[in-house]
Amino acid sequence: VQLQASGGGLVQVGGSLTLSCIGSGNAFSFESMGWYRQAPGKERESVAVIQSSGTTTYADSVKGRFTIARPNTGSSVYLGMNNLKPEDTAVYYCHSDTPQGWINGKHIPRADYWGPGTLVTVSS
Repeated sequence: VQLQASGGGLVQVGGSLTLSCIGSGNAFSFESMGWYRQAPGKERESVAVIQSSGTTTYADSVKGRFTIARPNTGSSVYLGMNNLKPEDTAVYYCHSDTPQGWINGKHIPRADYWGPGTLVTVSS
């Protein structure tokens, strides 16, 4: 399974960016897809996640500014980021997971996947 993320870059305070992530190679449909971020010296945190049901969750710090979308609950996920702040500066990682299941009589366990990360820098 591969997750290819893109869309990071340098933007001024108050600006906007859209991150894209396209997954491929998965035998089962992704259960959830989302975005996490890690700022320098900080732990990785969840930013926004969307389930296959369409249910979304956001970090309090981005509510009202960021929007996650997953067209047709497929293998692509997007993060629209508006009114960016310096504290949004981080490496953003795309994440997905697949449920457990069976293929040709073989049990496939649940699995997590991470993209390589894309840097978002918000300058003041």
